[in-house]
Amino acid sequence: MVRTVIFDMDGVIVDTEPVHRYAYFQHFEELGIGVSDAEYATFTGRSTKNVYQHLKDKHSLAHEVGELVLAKREFFNLAFDEKPDLELLDGVRRLIEDLHQHNLELILASSASQSTIDRVMRRFVLGPYFSHLVSGEDFPRSKPDPAIFAHAASLAQSSQAECVVIEDSANGVTAAKAAGLYCIGYNSIHSPLQDLSHADLVVTHFQELTAARIAALETGALEAS
Repeated sequence: MVRTVIFDMDGVIVDTEPVHRYAYFQHFEELGIGVSDAEYATFTGRSTKNVYQHLKDKHSLAHEVGELVLAKREFFNLAFDEKPDLELLDGVRRLIEDLHQHNLELILASSASQSTIDRVMRRFVLGPYFSHLVSGEDFPRSKPDPAIFAHAASLAQSSQAECVVIEDSANGVTAAKAAGLYCIGYNSIHSPLQDLSHADLVVTHFQELTAARIAALETGALEAS
């Protein structure tokens, strides 16, 4: 029986991807570097710090990674605060409320920075539903490294076998499975080019999920790889 649901944020709870994309490409232009759509797709599920470490190494950028992260964050914060049509993904608030009403614990484990997580929690008043908010910026390696999900599961009130992850990215699903967790892949139109075939269950809309269905999932006692 499932007692804890670990949510990714971007592409699962809210579609901040267009805001991130705008901020990234504004910054790429400022830095004078080229990033293709195919390369950008590989950044999905990775922390901003990890992305800029990759770009610093690839393009021999003189800036420190911390400086690059802060510069991109300024672009993001301005765009986030000015975007009036930013909404939760269809059906996710109903699912969160349903899970909460049925006493399932909710944990957020996102590659986003803590400041971005806090912005989303405040804007949509989601904080009271989650027992823990875990940011990828606190880990040296991003998804597909399993550390963030292993840590989230360690914070849960339930056992690892009673936890499930909801993810929309190939990197996120890989990370969840490597942490030994059951993973629901959310095949979102907002997260293109993502192979979710290695998830235990794939859904295309949150209407397919209820607290009762998730609680009844047979997760088994998985072993981390």
